[in-house]
Amino acid sequence: MLEFITDTYLSIPMIQIILLMLISTISLLFGKLKLALIINYLFTLHWAYISNRDSLMTMDLEHFGLISTIYFVFGIGVVLVAAFAFMFQKSQ
Repeated sequence: MLEFITDTYLSIPMIQIILLMLISTISLLFGKLKLALIINYLFTLHWAYISNRDSLMTMDLEHFGLISTIYFVFGIGVVLVAAFAFMFQKSQ
């Protein structure tokens, strides 16, 4: 049922992974949790929809729609979890 997830290969350049880790670590060291979450989410969007657009477009439209729906639901879940966490974050 979920073969398209295990059979799909997405390429992420190592320099982008290093850049993500560096920027996220620096923002977390300075106590900017919200900024780190936004940076991670933006990198994920970039990798999923911009960098690997060609490999996603070569898939069947049926699978592409399902992947997009799953990714969108996951993204909404991340936003909801982040919003819930931000409500209980103590301001300094």
